[in-house]
Amino acid sequence: MENNTKRITDYFGEYVFNDDVMQEYMSQETYKELREVIDSGKTMGLDLANRVASAMKEWAMNNGATHYTHWFQPLTGATAEKHDSFISIDKHGKTILEFTGKNLSKGEADASSFPSGGIRAVFEARGYTIWDCSSPAFIKKTAKDRAILYIPTAFCSYTGEALDKKTPLLRSMEALNREGVRLLHLLGYNDVNKVVANVGGEQEYFLIDKKHYEKRTDLKFTGRTLFGSNAPKGQEQNDQYYAVIKTRVSNFMAELNDELWKLGITAKTQHNEAAPAQHELAPIFCTANIATDQNQIIMDTMKKVAEKFDLVCLLHEKPFANVNGSGKHNNWSVVTDTGINLLKPAKNPNENFLFLLTFMAVIAGVDEYADLIRTSASNPGNEHRLGGHEAPPSIISVYIGDDLQKVIEDFVAGTNNVVEKKQYINTGVNYLAEFSKDTSDRNRTSPFAFTGNKFEFRMVGSSATLANPNTTINTIVAEMFSRIADELESVEDKSLIPQKVEEIIIRLYNNHKRVIFNGNNYSNEWVKEARKRGLHNINNCVDAYDALVDSASIELFGKHHVMSEVELQSRREINLDIYNKIINVEARTMLMMTKHEILPAIIDYKARLATSIVNLNQIKEFVYSNVENNLLRNFVMILDNIYADLLELERVHTQALRANSNKRKAILFRDQVVPQMAKVRINVDNAEKLLPKDALPFPNYADMLFYD
Repeated sequence: MENNTKRITDYFGEYVFNDDVMQEYMSQETYKELREVIDSGKTMGLDLANRVASAMKEWAMNNGATHYTHWFQPLTGATAEKHDSFISIDKHGKTILEFTGKNLSKGEADASSFPSGGIRAVFEARGYTIWDCSSPAFIKKTAKDRAILYIPTAFCSYTGEALDKKTPLLRSMEALNREGVRLLHLLGYNDVNKVVANVGGEQEYFLIDKKHYEKRTDLKFTGRTLFGSNAPKGQEQNDQYYAVIKTRVSNFMAELNDELWKLGITAKTQHNEAAPAQHELAPIFCTANIATDQNQIIMDTMKKVAEKFDLVCLLHEKPFANVNGSGKHNNWSVVTDTGINLLKPAKNPNENFLFLLTFMAVIAGVDEYADLIRTSASNPGNEHRLGGHEAPPSIISVYIGDDLQKVIEDFVAGTNNVVEKKQYINTGVNYLAEFSKDTSDRNRTSPFAFTGNKFEFRMVGSSATLANPNTTINTIVAEMFSRIADELESVEDKSLIPQKVEEIIIRLYNNHKRVIFNGNNYSNEWVKEARKRGLHNINNCVDAYDALVDSASIELFGKHHVMSEVELQSRREINLDIYNKIINVEARTMLMMTKHEILPAIIDYKARLATSIVNLNQIKEFVYSNVENNLLRNFVMILDNIYADLLELERVHTQALRANSNKRKAILFRDQVVPQMAKVRINVDNAEKLLPKDALPFPNYADMLFYD
């Protein structure tokens, strides 16, 4: 029987200007020159740019493209694009289709319209977008089979400062490569020419029915529910995680996968998550830069595909209270162009000096720059998620597992016991395949866990870009590599380098073992123990942002040319400004909803109750219960409480807006506005529990989380 179903490989990457396409549309010489630029970081000349642009234009137009855009990631945390058509006019006034190397390599955007944190004044508007040839261009289809050519770019100011997320990430990758190659050459790996960070970002998200979303003012303006009492059922039965995916969601996932595969994104894993209506998608690892770009595409595609199924994709870290929020697990490893994963223990990790050295370098970096690691996962949405027994706490620690810790402790002690042979699982069923256990268990409570051949940074929020955490991790590991290389270079007798490496591994473990914790990070005991160890517990992003301008951070990022002091100062200022704007919108939305939707609903139902009581009292010799009277009293009390809390929210909100600096405003929002919003919510949620379904002004949690 004939099978007309396409295989994934038949259309994977068909919307991407990938290696196969480049070889088809370019001459062999042009392709070779471009690969040298991408692989070795050589400067691209205008002649090569012109040839690449010509090939890219032909491919894009053959796929329906009418416009191109320099696609970049400003400091808003979102992406930005401006579309220009290929149409031009030649010197004879004739309409032509044109796309030059200059069009490809450089664009201009109004830098004053994007956050700069004081780097640029309002009247200093010029900013540049610069093509990042290491991340492949792609097309997005629009109406009537037309398309837009997307060119990944960096974004900088007229004076050269980075105004985006991509530029520092690329700089950090160069730093990691530079220091990694230097270290490996000292260790005798002279054939290594490149060291790169590979990243896999697991994306969690919620899907809800569009008709419910349209009736929730808070979701439309803030991305999360500001009100809502618990549904009768949540996730307490553990029956959502890995459960059968309902048909409507499965159809969404099938369409999403197809779109992502066409865009060259290796969507690999999909499943239901722990909370009702929550799901996850995970792609295969790729370089940190491309993984970051692709994650932005994934989030955008999720939202667009959801619309086709009358669904809405929610990427906020905590759209619903009292069920799990959403994160983005950042899996990080470091590999060479010769195929070595520096974090792979191999069969005998106690003898694998390269692994032990890299492993301890990462742990040492995480310990020394823990505040920066915490900051890299900080945003207002994540405030509602971290430390809530659904995500790691704000204390940075590293999980390595008891088995691996024993290997290192034996190494430090000089015993170097033989690593235990693999243990096998006995299921008790003869015909089930025998399989070996992993070297360590998983610890989902740890913020920074070693998981076999990579580290998993679990703190990152679902709406966040992957650029921030990977810029930070790359830079701190580059710094550790640099220090180790400095020590090894000082060894005059190179035959003594192995002995020096052993000394460094032992010293790093002894100096930084305080950050290793293999237990329950959710427990109160760990909070106390972490305090004894001297580990910081920064439980809010307003304080976390200060780490960016700490003298150690300025020295770290400056030394490796990742960010200057000016750029770090600007990012702190922008982060505070974003925090203030988000809390301001949330407070204004709460005030509006309470005044325009909630109070009228309660007053209307209170009137219905009062009318019912009056009517019942007119019936002679009729005996009725006190339910109506008790309900009316409850609503009178709740209404008074809501109104009093509302007036106080207006007062503290107005006071915060009058603050004369971003930091002072953020502190007032954090310490006064946010707690007062919580008070308003308590009484509104209590009212919701008492209101009949037809009196509710918007869909409740039961409606939204358990849709058909």
